[in-house]
Amino acid sequence: MSLVVRPAHTQELARAEELVLQSINDLSQRHGFGAVATSRPPDFQTFCLQDDPRGVWLAEDEGQIVGFALSWACDRLWFLAELFVAPDRQGLGIGNALLHRGMQHASQAGASEKCLITFAFNVVSQGLYVRHGLLPRLPIHLCSAEREPLIPRLKGPALRTAPIGASAADLALLRKIDIATLGISREKHHRYLLGDSRMKGVSLEDQGQRIGYAYVSAAGHIGPLALMDGQAMSAAFEAALAIAVATEARQISAFVPGTSAALAIAARLGMRFTLPMVLMSTHDFGDWTRYLPRNPGFM
Repeated sequence: MSLVVRPAHTQELARAEELVLQSINDLSQRHGFGAVATSRPPDFQTFCLQDDPRGVWLAEDEGQIVGFALSWACDRLWFLAELFVAPDRQGLGIGNALLHRGMQHASQAGASEKCLITFAFNVVSQGLYVRHGLLPRLPIHLCSAEREPLIPRLKGPALRTAPIGASAADLALLRKIDIATLGISREKHHRYLLGDSRMKGVSLEDQGQRIGYAYVSAAGHIGPLALMDGQAMSAAFEAALAIAVATEARQISAFVPGTSAALAIAARLGMRFTLPMVLMSTHDFGDWTRYLPRNPGFM
């Protein structure tokens, strides 16, 4: 094997995501969850590469992509969005070589906190992350349900919603909520989401006060969702569900942390816990009673 680990280029991201898809489904099928990943264009990966190319790496063997790593940084946080190795090349040190490049990115970005979300059954990778100081902190469940049976179970939302724009005032509010919830600003990620025609972003309002935000995709997926006060999570989750069931999506879904009041709402409404994830970090990070991540790569 003549392994080369090098920076990725934009035109290679689609091929890299094919490897990610193959690796995820190989892992999930071996653990009895079936194929959980579907092919999608590398939009977020392209955004991350253009924003900060220091976090996007390929492992290559004689011209063939055998591994891929993607990380992003915001303020003091470095987040490992993807690290996957081709199923037939695992156990050869490729993952460790890619993670080493990711850790260099964290250092270059001046990050004091490192974090990722991975499959709870991915124990081999968890061992690798633990050796680099990232410890399992929090279970996260992918909750999902068919849209039609969910509609009659929902009560009318207790919170008002209003569209989010990209004005300075809107971005300032989003920054305030993110800093209160996660301790960091994610303005660049909000700009990315607000520029996606498939996403609907709303502010959540209680008695005229803006207390949080939520995004819902045209595919019926909720997240991210963040709040100034965790006591409002049940009402906020139901408000987001009301938006999701108003789409034409067949399936409604959300990633819900184990400490969140939204988990009990999901169970009461008959949403199935379909995929167990775990958040790993170098320190306790963020208030996950007030935040629902979008997915394991976006956070």
